[in-house]
Amino acid sequence: MSLTPAPVGRLIEELSRLPGIGPKTASRLTYFMLRAPEAQVLALAEAIRGLREGTVLCSVCFSIAEKSPCPICENPERDRGVICVVEEPLDLLAIERTRRFRGLYHVLHGALSPVDGIGPDELKMRELVERVRAGGVREVLLATNPTMEGDATAMYLARQLAPLGVRVTRLAMGLPVGGDLEYADEITLGEALEGRRDV
Repeated sequence: MSLTPAPVGRLIEELSRLPGIGPKTASRLTYFMLRAPEAQVLALAEAIRGLREGTVLCSVCFSIAEKSPCPICENPERDRGVICVVEEPLDLLAIERTRRFRGLYHVLHGALSPVDGIGPDELKMRELVERVRAGGVREVLLATNPTMEGDATAMYLARQLAPLGVRVTRLAMGLPVGGDLEYADEITLGEALEGRRDV
């Protein structure tokens, strides 16, 4: 017989599935919600429901937005000849914070990882090649994370894009190896953008 009421155990189990949240943190969050004012807990539940109902993937860049195309893809002042490829929407936000990149984006939604069963078909790679093939693109900046998976993804994309006659660049080193773009400070990330190099 469990001493934990079923609704408490269910929430702990669901929270434990989130990245970076283990059973202890899930338990602390669950018991915090039990003590929190009802309005605060209901507001959290409504925000989670609204997350799925109020967001879409941009039909152009595949970032998360309230409508498609997203505000960046719709902005006529952006340089449509340069596409910055990132692994996740948080990486796009990190680059935007630098205020140094004025092109468009393409979000892959992950990186190649054969060990985890993530190949090219599980990512938005085919869509990137189609965007470039459609014309008007001068440069593709591969801003994948400086990890083994990020480097493998960048190399794979560079090979796919080479026959299309576009310049393929990579962020300059200066980002920590093994780190994630979302955690890089704006100055380091801005310098990496400025010092990008051909692949």
